[in-house]
Amino acid sequence: MSARPRREPALPDLSKYGRLAEYRAKRRFDVTPEPPPRLAGVTKTAGKASPKLEFVVQKHRAGHLHYDVRLEHAGVMLSWAVPKGPAPDPAVKRLAMQTEPHPMEYNQFEGVIPEGEYGGGTVMIWDRGTWTPESPDVTRALGKGDLKFRLDGRKLKGSWVLVRTHGRQWLLMKHRDAYASTEDLTATKPRSVVSRRTLAAIARAAGASPRQLEQAAAADLPREEGQSSTAARRARVR
Repeated sequence: MSARPRREPALPDLSKYGRLAEYRAKRRFDVTPEPPPRLAGVTKTAGKASPKLEFVVQKHRAGHLHYDVRLEHAGVMLSWAVPKGPAPDPAVKRLAMQTEPHPMEYNQFEGVIPEGEYGGGTVMIWDRGTWTPESPDVTRALGKGDLKFRLDGRKLKGSWVLVRTHGRQWLLMKHRDAYASTEDLTATKPRSVVSRRTLAAIARAAGASPRQLEQAAAADLPREEGQSSTAARRARVR
C-alpha cells in the first residue's frame, strides 16, 4: 500500500495586510525590532494634517551594504535598494532594485535586525525629508516605469527620476538642476541625519553580534573613526 502524500501546512492568509502582505510574510515580529504592518485600510495618512509626502533613505549593511530609497505613496513606503547609493551627478546611473513596500512607521527605524532574520544587519537613517511628484499621476507613472520627482531632504535635493529597465530592476538618476553635483554624498556625509552616529555606533548601541559589528565598522569610512579631513569638515558645515 502506497503511503499517502504528505500534506504541506496551509500558508497563513495575509490578505488583511494588503500591500504590506509581502513585508509581513518575510519577517518574524517577535524577533525583529522592525515595526509590524498595519491592517489594510488602516494607514498613518488617515489623520495626517500635512499633505507633504515623506521620503527616507536608510543605509543598510545586510548581506551587502546598500541604500534603501523609500517614497510615500498610497499609505505605504515604496522601496528600492540602491547598492552604491544615490548620486547627485546627472552622468551617473544607479541600479535600484525594487523591493516590497514598507509601512510608514519604518521611516523611524534605526537599529539592528538580528542575524538569521530577513535583512539581518545594521540600519541607519541616512537621509529623510519630503518628496513631490513631477509626474501628474504617480500610479500611472509607476506602471509605465518612469517616475519623475523632487526631493527636499537634508542631503538629497532637486529633481530625480526612476526608470524601470526590467522587472523589479530600475535606474535612479539625477536631473540637471541647481542641486546637481559630482560630490559623492555617501562619502562626504556618511552619518545618520537623526542620531549623527556611524553604522558601528548604531550597531554597538543596539547590541549587535560581533559579526554584525565588524561588518558595520567595515562599512564606515576611515575618517569617521575620528580622523580629520577636508571632506569630513565640509560635510559638517553643509
